[in-house]
Amino acid sequence: MSLDPSFVGRSYPPTAPYQVGREKIREFATAIGATDPAYHDLDAARALGHGDLVAPPTFPVIVTMAASQQIIDDPALGIDYSRVVHGDQRFAYARPVAAGDELICVNTVEEITSRGGHDFLTIRTDVSTAAGEPVVTVWSKLVVRGEN
Repeated sequence: MSLDPSFVGRSYPPTAPYQVGREKIREFATAIGATDPAYHDLDAARALGHGDLVAPPTFPVIVTMAASQQIIDDPALGIDYSRVVHGDQRFAYARPVAAGDELICVNTVEEITSRGGHDFLTIRTDVSTAAGEPVVTVWSKLVVRGEN
């Protein structure tokens, strides 16, 4: 079953705030092998002009993957998640994510296309602080494999 292209442009309600903690930043950085001192050491981050630890550039995937469940679980769209593979991910930053941020995500279905019996879904997630300051926009492309 193909995804309904009428979903393009549909936005979902903002998510609950996600509190970015220092230990989460350190754990994520360690897990991906990111050794920049600004990810691990508060004094090093402050010496670079940051108010607190900053997160590696791919850190927002933690909140955006959880937020995208709004779209994936929407029964009207009809995604069979057992057929989904990750196609692409990109980030456009307004500023770095830092410890102490409360992040809110707003998901929008940006594109739905079909090629070769597969559906391609692009989700744009606009991430801002709870106060409304833009932080990063994240695009994720999901491929819903056809049944053949």
